Amino acid sequence: MAVTPYLFLDGRCEEAIEFYKKTLGATVGMMMRFKESPDPNSCGAGNENKVMHACITINDAPLMMSDGHAKNAPEFKGFSLSLDAKEAAEGDRMFNALAQGGQVQMPLTETFFAKRFGMVADKFGVGWMIIAGPKNP
Repeated sequence: MAVTPYLFLDGRCEEAIEFYKKTLGATVGMMMRFKESPDPNSCGAGNENKVMHACITINDAPLMMSDGHAKNAPEFKGFSLSLDAKEAAEGDRMFNALAQGGQVQMPLTETFFAKRFGMVADKFGVGWMIIAGPKNP
């Protein structure tokens, strides 16, 4: 049984989807807006066009997302998403793209377990760990 992360972007979901498409090559599998819900009370007034539920794929892995209550104050604490890159150059590209407007928590560098490893919070506050190219045995 798989565990799939579900991010509540609190009003910035569509912006995040576009960012992940551009920076990580994400593809959108599905996206439903609150106005498409059969329950007319599923969202507050003015949020009809916000994303009720979306599923994107990054590196063949699903990531679910929503605007949630759309209060424009997403908060992500206590976890990071781990993203594997086959080569160091690919890891560099992904790390630098996610760092645009974000905050580097640990610079991307060579480690004892990978050619590159680094931690960054993107501009939405989502934490990412980039692991690129395992060390040769």
